[in-house]
Amino acid sequence: MLIEIDFQSDEAIYMQLRNQIIMGIATAMLQEGDTLPSVRQMADDIGINMHTVNKAYTVLRQEGFVTIDRRKGAVITLNTDKARTLAEMKDQLSVILAKGWCKNVTREEVHQLVDEIYNKYSAEC
Repeated sequence: MLIEIDFQSDEAIYMQLRNQIIMGIATAMLQEGDTLPSVRQMADDIGINMHTVNKAYTVLRQEGFVTIDRRKGAVITLNTDKARTLAEMKDQLSVILAKGWCKNVTREEVHQLVDEIYNKYSAEC
């Protein structure tokens, strides 16, 4: 999986890494049981600090996307707590939808965007 970090972005580097790993899982580029590179190797590969990679891996573990094994490292392990996932999505979507509402984005535009994104992942999996 190719990780690309935008060093000019306002988004924190660890969040960019986290998001790209989640996108890799969603698009089946990463499968349950796959091992991510070690913290040191990932940091070297993409040219960032090891602590940044460690923070991304920690967030992924807390969110139920990976488990950390002392021998294997970070392993893709999907926690299927749907109720928790839906609650997290609701919290995040509430802010995103509020931003859109403030900028006059219509309900129809939101639905179209959601369908477009959802269909993208459905087609790739």
